[in-house]
Formats: sequence, structure tokens, C-alpha cells
Amino acid sequence: MAGMVVAGAVLGGAVLAGCASPADSRTEATDSPTAVTASPPAAPKKPPTMAPGPAGRTPVFERRPSGDGAGRSAERVVALTFDADMTADQGSRAASGERFDNPELIALLRRLKVPSTVFMTGRWAEEYPAQAKAIGTDPLFEIANHSYSHYAFSTPCYGLPVVEKAAMTRDVERAFAAFRKAGARNVVPYFRFPGGCYDDATLRALAPAKVTAVQWDVVSGDAFATDADAVADQVLAGVRPGSLVVMHCTRSAAPATEAAVRRIVPELRERGYRFVKVSELMEG
Repeated sequence: MAGMVVAGAVLGGAVLAGCASPADSRTEATDSPTAVTASPPAAPKKPPTMAPGPAGRTPVFERRPSGDGAGRSAERVVALTFDADMTADQGSRAASGERFDNPELIALLRRLKVPSTVFMTGRWAEEYPAQAKAIGTDPLFEIANHSYSHYAFSTPCYGLPVVEKAAMTRDVERAFAAFRKAGARNVVPYFRFPGGCYDDATLRALAPAKVTAVQWDVVSGDAFATDADAVADQVLAGVRPGSLVVMHCTRSAAPATEAAVRRIVPELRERGYRFVKVSELMEG
């Protein structure tokens, strides 16, 4: 299991200034009424995406390239990503009390001011709509697509049920619809394959969804882990400038993640790293 902005500014106004006497000022105010103008709101910034691959295949992003080709060292940035996993058939488990969310982790990221990308399944957003909206309206976060069902898009894939090729685009679109219904706004056109499993046929089949697939170069190992220090050690050993780390936002399946993040964030900051969302990492 490996898996899961807009600000508009209105600038305007006019300032009336001069060295007139009070009487002159009254006359000026009467004779020359002030005209206030405002610039139109800035257009929302579109998240960066990658161009389609050969024959229109879905492009795949794994990390920011090292350096810039001109001999300069790469910027010390890293993207922490969190998969909010819940498969389409786990509703009964949620109803019986299993927790697929992790609000304490999200609260920690807010306290530490860590920009993050949450790869969310549509089924998760349906189960926790208030949390999906809170995450998806907080400028600290962006929501990316982790499918609706969290079924495999290629096999073998950790024993997950399989999505038929003809249904892949529909599954992705259904997840985006679930985010909109929950009220999330900070949604980016990125997709993470459940389990990270894909092949060439998958990339061709998913092309109509017009998403950029996002993988990773650092595996945290937090899935089903109970040793937070081991998870933190693995991340800290693997991060390089431009790295993309995969973690989880699912208490039942990744109970040690919050404690691991408590170590990871300050230690990486001590090394000079800055945390960014995937959209910023992809800008290069």
C-alpha cells in the first residue's frame, strides 16, 4: 500500500493629496469629486502540469530534477505528500468504528506550518466531507486525486481489486466530483495511482482524464508501521533537494505517521530544507 489556491487580490483606489488650505480643500472636494477605480481581480494561478507523453500518455512526475544544468546546486525543497486512503468497499468498516482519517496529523501540519499535498480518494471525501472541505479550503494544503475507489489500475498491486481500463477515467472523474461536493476548492489536476501501480497501458487508458500522475522518490514506510522513529529515519536518510515523500493520512493503516512527522519536520528544517506543495515543486 502506497497510497493520498487560489487568492485573488484587488488592488485599487485613488489618493487625493495637495497643499491647499482648508477652504481650498473644501472647494476642491466640491468641484472635483474623487473618482475611485479598481483593477479587476487577478486571474487564478493555474497549477503547473506536465505535457502528455508519447501518443498522449499520462505524464509521470517523481521529483524535481537536481540542479539546473548550469552548475548551480539544487534548492533545498521537499514535498511531503499524504495519501488519504479508503477503498470503495470499506464503508462497513468505517461504520463499525475504524478510522481512515487522521485529524491530529492535519492539525500538526497546521501548527508546524508545513505546506502539503493530500492525495485523497473520492470515497474518503464522502466519508469525511467536513474534513475534506477543511483541508481543501485551507491555503496551506492542496488536494490531489487518488482515485475514487482506491482499486488497482494495474496488476499485481498488493491484492487490491482492479479497475477496468475502460473505467479508469470515470473513476478519477468521480473522485474530483466528490471533492467538489464536499466543498473543497484547492484541488489540483494531479493523480496518484493506488499502490503506485501503473504500466504503459494504464498511462494510455488514463490520458482522457488530463491529469499529471505523481509518484515519489522517497518511501516513508509508514504504511502499517508502528515504529515512528524507523519511519522518520527512513525519510531523513532518503530526502535530497527536490524530493517527493509519500506518507499516509490514515490512522488505522498508518498509526505512526504523526509522531514521525514531529521528528522529520524540525530535522529537515535544521538541514536548511523548505517544505512545498507538489504544485510548487513541479514549477522547478
